[in-house]
Amino acid sequence: MAEFLEMKEAIICYLDRSGGLLQFAEDCQRYNDSQQSEAVYRFCICVNPSDLAEIDARLADCLLHDPFKATALFQSVCFLSIKTLSLIERIHTENQLTHLPPFPEYYLDFCKFPRGYGPMRPVAMEGVVIAMTLVTKYTQGARFLCTDDNCLCSRGFGHIRVHAPGATESVTVRSTFTCTLCSSPLKEDLKFRVLGDKQLVEMIPAQALDLLCVRPPCSYRYQSVTLFLRDELCNSMKMGRPYRVVGIPAHVHQWPNVTWSIEANNVQLWSPEYPSLISRNFHALLAASACSPWRFSAIVANTFGSCVVPPGMYRTLRLALLLSLVQTREDDPDSLNYLDILALTNDSLIIDRLMTYSLGLASRGIRHQVTGDMFASLSRDERGTGAANVHAGSALLASGGVCLLGDLASYRKDKMDTFQSALETRTAAVFIPGKKYGEDADQQLSFPIHCNFWALSEVNTPAKRSLKCDSAVLGSVEMGSVPAQIAEAFSLVIQCREAGGDSSLLPLAVHTLRLATRPREPLYPACMQFTTQDYQELLAHAWGLQVELSPEAEKLIHGYYMASRRVRSDATQGSSLSVASVKHLISLAEAHSKLSLRRVVLEEDAVVAVLLCENSITLKHGASALVIPPDALFPCDLHDLDSLHRRDLTLEQLHQQILQFVYAYAPGAASYITEE
Repeated sequence: MAEFLEMKEAIICYLDRSGGLLQFAEDCQRYNDSQQSEAVYRFCICVNPSDLAEIDARLADCLLHDPFKATALFQSVCFLSIKTLSLIERIHTENQLTHLPPFPEYYLDFCKFPRGYGPMRPVAMEGVVIAMTLVTKYTQGARFLCTDDNCLCSRGFGHIRVHAPGATESVTVRSTFTCTLCSSPLKEDLKFRVLGDKQLVEMIPAQALDLLCVRPPCSYRYQSVTLFLRDELCNSMKMGRPYRVVGIPAHVHQWPNVTWSIEANNVQLWSPEYPSLISRNFHALLAASACSPWRFSAIVANTFGSCVVPPGMYRTLRLALLLSLVQTREDDPDSLNYLDILALTNDSLIIDRLMTYSLGLASRGIRHQVTGDMFASLSRDERGTGAANVHAGSALLASGGVCLLGDLASYRKDKMDTFQSALETRTAAVFIPGKKYGEDADQQLSFPIHCNFWALSEVNTPAKRSLKCDSAVLGSVEMGSVPAQIAEAFSLVIQCREAGGDSSLLPLAVHTLRLATRPREPLYPACMQFTTQDYQELLAHAWGLQVELSPEAEKLIHGYYMASRRVRSDATQGSSLSVASVKHLISLAEAHSKLSLRRVVLEEDAVVAVLLCENSITLKHGASALVIPPDALFPCDLHDLDSLHRRDLTLEQLHQQILQFVYAYAPGAASYITEE
């Protein structure tokens, strides 16, 4: 008894120091202001076990290893506080843990899933949400009265039942309860039933998503965990997002089965940690290429994916993939600047391999299977609620990363129409029929899509129209089986066709043979050899860069946009630049600045963005507003100093050409930016 009194004194001391006692008094005042009389009063007491251990180690140990006993102690202290201060008459409290000691015993390893009836103590886990149900109701507490009028329990609050972690609805409310005094049946007083919100969430570790990517599968077996979110925690988690959850394990008895679940106690967004240093190879390259704002990114793109494709092939696509990878943010997908890529090629196998290799470097990469669900699917919850359970598809699981679709020719028309709508609106809608899932009315849920899409389309026939720069009539090149509306929804459309034609197959064949005969030897000279780990560190460093758009770059982007719309609006097919194109241009410029390891977006970064965008518009519509050589970005061998110098001169000439184009067709661009 003395030990309990000491722990109660420690609770009062902790609540006083942490401000919890003042918050508790304010919550009591809220119940007093309410006109409705309740049988159960619910309070949330936030407790940090680390701070509590400094006051009383025994109390902290009880909280961590016997949370139900600790809850009873907190309830007793709060009840005495209410009686002493004359706040309200009856209470029910619930403590909330936000932190746990950094010991392995308090972390749930999804690879070592617990079996049997272990200790029901708080645990912490980190994972990604893959499914969740609709919000339903559950009984927080209820008042029961004895059916014998002569019994003392036929009035008052002698029999109050409240929800306990892991308990089903039948444990809290049913018709078989008997009076503890006279053993007569109890009946519920429905006027005093207190309802709350409940939501079930399914979570898996982030490592399990590697099975949906391209990384080699490991020998572990990952087990998903079911979380019960109640009351204020409902709708606090989103599909595809990583979270750190503190909760209490519980066994849910549903005869004849017993399921293991977690009563969530605290939910926080979890951000994975990435290295902040780049390799020595890229440090040396950055120092050697400091004389030009374009050289570093050009060489990085030229050698990217050298284990799949020889350096020098499909360099524009490589640069675009790197820019798209730089713009992925798993820790903050809401701030993602989308860069969707559609590759037109006559060799889909090689391009698919290059995209697959790049997908493994994304902060989160998901390869979509044609037979799977791209956005979301529905099923009935099997845990007794009967509500609709929404499962995340590939695009939602790739939140903050990249979703690789592969060849668009393998998709049916209905799926392509759904994909086009999602690509344009960046949302996925799910219709839930009310009758099927026990709801009063039909519902339609909308989920935001925060990922970049990569896709390819095979083009076996050459372009039917020549892309002459002096052509004023907008046309379209051969897009294969891709509808024009879907191609228009992509940020970039890139034609992957080497100038050498069939002769480009020779270096690819030599590359494949060298990989097969000498797999452990470097394929190319040391100056061209950057490992996959080097690129991982480079991208991880670029993800953490916060860039700022310079006034010169902003003026060039807005001026090009206005001039291009003015020139193309006179064509027969109307304007080919939408308002979203400005966001794409800014995103491209920011990505090139990050890839070049700069924190300020220069005017030269905007030049690269304009060239990529103009090339994409030319492929879509067939007319270019600028005179751009076909090899402007990558004219020749980028490891030759003369070639690098000639490339810088070419880009500088294009830079001046873009400025002349802006001044000629959008002279008010500067004033336009000032007004904005």
